[in-house]
Amino acid sequence: MKIPTLQLIDELKKITEENIQFAENFLNQPDEKLNFRLSEKSWSILECLEHLNRYGNFYIPEIRKKIKNSDTKSTEIFNSGILGNYFANSMLPKEKLNTMKTFKSMNPIHSKLGRSVLNEFIDQQKQIIHLLNEAKNIDLNKVKTSISISNLIKLKLGDTFRFVIYHNLRHIKQAKRNL
Repeated sequence: MKIPTLQLIDELKKITEENIQFAENFLNQPDEKLNFRLSEKSWSILECLEHLNRYGNFYIPEIRKKIKNSDTKSTEIFNSGILGNYFANSMLPKEKLNTMKTFKSMNPIHSKLGRSVLNEFIDQQKQIIHLLNEAKNIDLNKVKTSISISNLIKLKLGDTFRFVIYHNLRHIKQAKRNL
């Protein structure tokens, strides 16, 4: 995938802003609605967001560190890597949401969750927008980040942003099914 860098950043910011708006709409909802699940094995709205918070706890500091330590200059075009493009595209929601296995440490099912999950999610999304703004000044092709499942695999920063934000979008769509 080839895309102008600023266009990619703008598209990712738009998705993230919509995710913030989604979560903010639930700040005044009753706990029963936030913890409702369609079946015993499905996730509630809060469980979907808690899952994203757990990934955010890894990716946000990783991205922040890589941006801070970068001395590259921004480029006009972002060229996705083969692996990064695969991972990012696999996170995009499909018409019929395909289920994926999640690591036990990232699975919040049957956790006792409250509205603090919403506040943490909103805060993390605001941090992502801030990082996207900072990323306008660096080369999203050259800066590489580790991924949560292995320090051995590195993705281009642009692909990491895509992966994280598409993953968020996927689980927001999953949470919406509980409405």
